[in-house]
Amino acid sequence: MEEAITKTQFDFPGLIDLYKGKVRDVYNIDDKLLVMVVSDRISAFDVVLPRGIPYKGQVLNQIANKFLDATADIVPNWKLSSPDPNVTIGVMAEPFRVEMVIRGYLTGHAWREYKAGKRILCGVPLPDGLKEHDRFPGPIITPATKAEEGHDEDISREDIINREIVSEADYLLMEDYTYKLFERGTIMAAEKGLILVDTKYEFGKKDGRIYLIDEIHTPDSSRYFYADGYEERQAKGAGQKQLSKEFVREWLMDHDFQGLEGQVMPVIPDEFVQEVTDRYIELYENITGEDFIRGDYSETMRRIEDNVNNFLESV
Repeated sequence: MEEAITKTQFDFPGLIDLYKGKVRDVYNIDDKLLVMVVSDRISAFDVVLPRGIPYKGQVLNQIANKFLDATADIVPNWKLSSPDPNVTIGVMAEPFRVEMVIRGYLTGHAWREYKAGKRILCGVPLPDGLKEHDRFPGPIITPATKAEEGHDEDISREDIINREIVSEADYLLMEDYTYKLFERGTIMAAEKGLILVDTKYEFGKKDGRIYLIDEIHTPDSSRYFYADGYEERQAKGAGQKQLSKEFVREWLMDHDFQGLEGQVMPVIPDEFVQEVTDRYIELYENITGEDFIRGDYSETMRRIEDNVNNFLESV
């Protein structure tokens, strides 16, 4: 099994600082550019698992790049180039402290809240009588605060505006972009026989203009169902066949872990790591309609460093 990319520590020219997220290592170059190295780390319940998933970073980066390119007519985005399978380089924008989560179906976190008896999610009323994975009458936006550490928290549109986390004008524009991006993603998924169930978008601001930043429509930020058989499975009350990170959460829950205080992370066997790799590659090939070409893992750090340095020298 290839050794996953779980840590990077590059010294790129012009480096000012390095931010290490749950999955991405983001290098600030001269306060102008961001070099985002997408690692093979994987998180669930806002906890980074102790083992990485080979090729996961490449899958995320290349899917995100495909959708950034395919939605640039809707909203400007931060991307300038992807000089390496695991790297995207783009402009630096000041991120908003909320994530725009949009849901077309009652699944995942929304279902867990609904099952617990809640009928209002982030200020959005939910009708009684829904089953897990039922389609909403129309997509709903359920924002979350962007936590530096620990769990993100649900928040309503009204609270975001009243607490001046985001101005009303900026929020309404982000909301409009969110609906349009989700519609585009839904259409592109349907063309490949998939359903885009839910996703999240992050936005930032530069020179008074809002940009789409970070990843988009990847299996870390999104959930997909197979369209074929959706209605039949729903009618029978059967689980949906899905391509997302939810099965990792389910595996952890089956092993008594949800990131709660006092819980112990289970030992992750090689077989499960391989299964997760296969699932990520499966999603890539389904959503893009292209064969996945595995990057060279023999000298990964040198490959990344050389490709990034070559790009930085050219700008």
